[in-house]
Amino acid sequence: MSNHILSSIQNRIGFITLDRPKALNSLSLEMVRNITATLLQWQENDEVAAVFIHSSSEKSFCAGGDIRFFYDVGTATPKGDSALLEDFFSEEYALNHLIHFYPKPYVALLNGVVMGGGMGIAQAGKNCRLRIVTERTKMAMPEVNIGLFPDVGGSYFLARSPGEIGTYLGMTGDIINAADAMYAELADVYIPTTALTTLMDLLRTTNSDDIRVLIREFATQYADQAIPEQSTLAKNRAAIDLHFAGKDVKKVLQSLALDQSEFGLQASALMQKRSPLLMAVTLEQLRRGADMTVAECLRMERTMVRHCFKHGEVLEGVRALVVDKDNAPRWSPATQELVDESLILGFFEPVWPDYAHPLRDLL
Repeated sequence: MSNHILSSIQNRIGFITLDRPKALNSLSLEMVRNITATLLQWQENDEVAAVFIHSSSEKSFCAGGDIRFFYDVGTATPKGDSALLEDFFSEEYALNHLIHFYPKPYVALLNGVVMGGGMGIAQAGKNCRLRIVTERTKMAMPEVNIGLFPDVGGSYFLARSPGEIGTYLGMTGDIINAADAMYAELADVYIPTTALTTLMDLLRTTNSDDIRVLIREFATQYADQAIPEQSTLAKNRAAIDLHFAGKDVKKVLQSLALDQSEFGLQASALMQKRSPLLMAVTLEQLRRGADMTVAECLRMERTMVRHCFKHGEVLEGVRALVVDKDNAPRWSPATQELVDESLILGFFEPVWPDYAHPLRDLL
């Protein structure tokens, strides 16, 4: 196995540990492949009754895909192995699909930073998932900050958050805490970090038929420490639903401009920093995703990411944030007024015939 992915089986639980702390566990292609291989092996192994994925570091569960890799490979020639970019997204999205439909309980401990690709390996389907958050959780889908869109199944899980919360999170890239995550239905239970050692000891000794039941019962004693109904998202829910309705980013910005509350000002300020084009693409993506299956969403995203690198917006975003670190991306178009419908719809145009799509076999 990769030295960034550790795996073991203890008490019929398959433990996957992300162990790339210096990079906040950012996912490389090798890590994606190793997680996939482990899960495929364990789904056929009667000695594994459940999966528990976590990090070796309290700072980060997973900060997303390795965006420096995206830049280096995205600007390479075929001789420079530029095809690795295609491999990464095809295999990452296939892993997201595998996790969503995993046939055994899949528990994710989202301690620390959980963003982008980290959300993709955390947001399993309703039938198998349990998502644990802590006081250290910093959750986001911040792709619009680098000229990308909320991928790894974001079309599906953000579109199914209550009201317009998923739209708000996808278009602003805002970072939320544990209570917010539970309110947004992106997490299930709260357990403080001081109790994690006890939880892990319990998992290694339990006779429970379903560790999700055990963990939920264990978490009840901490329920008053992170109350979804008292979260920032809950307090701003009416404003979020008002401003982020519809399919037109210009109208969203106009609505926010009339809101001089702290929330309205902060949301406006965030959106002024994001890619105008990719905010519009994200809004279209989430509206489409609301009526799609997981497989359809991932196929759509695979098409979109191809267009994204061809356009170059994501390469400029990563340049500004990670390569040159000037935090001054030259977005194209530079303003929302210059974004027209044809530019938006171009990101959804088929790249491959259906029979040749890299994710054509997902059901």
